[in-house]
Amino acid sequence: MTDAIGRERHQLAIGVVGGPTAVIDYGGARFVSDPTFDPPGSYGAYDKIAGPAVSPAAIQPVDAVLLSHDTHMDNFDHAGREFAADVGTVVTGWQAAQRMGDIARGLRPFESTVFSSAAPEVADVIVYAAPAQHGPADGERDEYGNINAETTGFVLQSAGLPTVYVSGDNASIAPVVEIADRFPDISIGVLHVGAARLSTKNAGRPLTLTADRASDVAQLLGLSAVVLVHCQGWSLYTQTPEDVRDAFADAGLASLIRSAPLGHWALRGAQAAE
Repeated sequence: MTDAIGRERHQLAIGVVGGPTAVIDYGGARFVSDPTFDPPGSYGAYDKIAGPAVSPAAIQPVDAVLLSHDTHMDNFDHAGREFAADVGTVVTGWQAAQRMGDIARGLRPFESTVFSSAAPEVADVIVYAAPAQHGPADGERDEYGNINAETTGFVLQSAGLPTVYVSGDNASIAPVVEIADRFPDISIGVLHVGAARLSTKNAGRPLTLTADRASDVAQLLGLSAVVLVHCQGWSLYTQTPEDVRDAFADAGLASLIRSAPLGHWALRGAQAAE
């Protein structure tokens, strides 16, 4: 079994806490994506059916939260919001940043921010915002014109390390085409899969990547490794990790998926990404 996620940092490591939440060590910095640390419970239209595999205290300190969107509790629950406030730095979309205040660095698609450190073991990390579409192309739009909600993915780059893409709650190939054009060297994908659905939204059509579409994303970006998130722990998910593995196997891409029990490192070290 791989090592449990803990305080020790790595130059490159990715592990899944549960739901959409991943711990990403990159260049010696530590990022946590879409923090959800509540225990199981109901959120009205959907339920959280499993708590986090790792506690916030077990992974602190954290340099920044990467938040795909702030308006849905399944990506940013009560304890996740407290966690983000404690971290004190959140990289997110421009609209979300206006709501969140001083802790947020708001980015529009393809804008970037740099994380620097005086510590010699921590490299400069550039975090880019990547476009995402949280539902079908003809889906319901909010007051800002977003499909379902403003949603942001991320691309991480640092000298000597593979480029990492975090999809956020994207459901579409269209933004991935743009991302592939801007970043032809992406190697690792942290993909929000699970084919999330709500009967009350967009006729119950997927709000995140289906298993087949995730394999298409992997091919389009030319990924060498994939870590699956957003497919365990919430009632919205209609596809399991096994469904995604089957789709990757059908596409001849089974070897790309890196997996481990929740709370353990699924990928660690540059060689694991090859």
